[in-house]
Amino acid sequence: MKKSGCCSSNDHAHDHKHGNSILDELICHFPYAIFSVALSLSVLSFTTYLTYHVWDPQLQSGGASILFHSFHFLHIVFATTGTLIAFFRYSQNTLRGILVGIVTTIIFCTTSDAVLPYLGGRMLGVDMHFHLCFLSELKNVLPFLGIGILNGVIMGKYHKISNGFYSVFSHFFHILISSFASTFYLVSHGMVHWYSSIGMVFLFLVVAVVIPCTLSDVVIPIAAAKADKKNERN
Repeated sequence: MKKSGCCSSNDHAHDHKHGNSILDELICHFPYAIFSVALSLSVLSFTTYLTYHVWDPQLQSGGASILFHSFHFLHIVFATTGTLIAFFRYSQNTLRGILVGIVTTIIFCTTSDAVLPYLGGRMLGVDMHFHLCFLSELKNVLPFLGIGILNGVIMGKYHKISNGFYSVFSHFFHILISSFASTFYLVSHGMVHWYSSIGMVFLFLVVAVVIPCTLSDVVIPIAAAKADKKNERN
């Protein structure tokens, strides 16, 4: 028997044709966020333990900064690829798709990996340092953005058979990488003693991951593609 629901279908696009709402997509992606954030906190716990008990505690912030940048740059690749795949299901306008991919990635990767963790830390009373890679490290961002665009165009326009398989697993890996980026941003930019507020950190990270990634992966690109398709018919 074929299961229903956006997460259990073999072809994610098939479900969107039946008009899943934004709430449906948030519910669909919520379990991914739970598992991803839990895994990222587990890794952070081990790195914190090793830093404090084996290495120099002063290295924690620097090490977390390296991990944040690594995962943030990888997040850009996955986010751009996912956005373009979703767009090309409904429109074949390559230029419009690339523009949507670039703008969506800049907005939602920044929101998920930097803005929301920063605000979460501030709400918990931490003197956070705000850092945006799209402004200060553009030379490192552009190669990952370019590869994401290329991969998204290839996957979206020329690998139609693999799109169903890719869409199922890309959502999880996109959210997983975003979880690591958000977690390590929080630590590397001020919240060194994160474990004293781990409950609130967990809640903030789930919100920071699931909403931007859902909008980036599904809602915005599909809405833009359908609008483009409608304009073509008119």
